[in-house]
Amino acid sequence: MRETILVFEAVQLCMDDDSVTRLDASRSPEEARRLRQSLEPDERERVERTVAELLDLLGRTHTMAVLSEFAFASGPLRFSDLETALEVPANTLSTRLRELTDAGLLGRTAYDEVPPRVEYEPTEKARAIFPVFGHLHRWAVSYEL
Repeated sequence: MRETILVFEAVQLCMDDDSVTRLDASRSPEEARRLRQSLEPDERERVERTVAELLDLLGRTHTMAVLSEFAFASGPLRFSDLETALEVPANTLSTRLRELTDAGLLGRTAYDEVPPRVEYEPTEKARAIFPVFGHLHRWAVSYEL
């Protein structure tokens, strides 16, 4: 967990004045340590708690796949779009969409139409972590587990 926090803090170091995340693999663990040390204890605890909650959410079955679809989509997605693209059981997909919406990572718009139509789209909070997906995909091109 400690290594994960240091990696996350290295990512945080890459934020510009407008708090728009720019991922930069050249940031060192030492820079992450300096950032961590510069935080007040209450803020450090909040950051660590937020990282733990995010990793818990992202570690749930199919959550990364769902968010990845949004990261590479050109607009809002419907439940059926995700179900087809991911081949995820409907009840699992429904649960993940609800969790991501509750976490503020996805917005949900229900239209008053027949048949009913619901669209999901990423919030600014989600878009801020989308560069991670590009890095993970580039990593996967070069490496295997």
